[in-house]
Amino acid sequence: MENYEKLLEKAYQDIKPIESNNRFEVPKIEGRYEGTKTILTNITQIASYLRRDPHHLSKFLLKELATSGTFKNNRVILQRKISSHKINEKIKDYVKEFVICSQCGKPDTELIKEKEFTFVHCLACGAKHSVRAKI
Repeated sequence: MENYEKLLEKAYQDIKPIESNNRFEVPKIEGRYEGTKTILTNITQIASYLRRDPHHLSKFLLKELATSGTFKNNRVILQRKISSHKINEKIKDYVKEFVICSQCGKPDTELIKEKEFTFVHCLACGAKHSVRAKI
């Protein structure tokens, strides 16, 4: 038994420690002001990176930012001026609620609709938890 423990200790010394750098970083929003409107130009790239529908992401942003707007020509046009910092914070909230797995913390998830419920299904660990169906 003593030989096993020595081998186990040697194995632990040979293992490379896991670095905790986060591989998942959400791109920052790009946009501009035109008069009183804010135009978000890279919303489709962000949605693609998150593997979500850009319409779902834009609906979430419109509701959370409490403004009206439209999704047209791969851009979101908000009807008032909103700082990019505030929009990026709302995108982080979206990622926490609709992208990151609550069990393992990985972003490898998909949204599944079952009847009137929406679930986040983790492709990494297999966990499934409900999220708000209506945005």
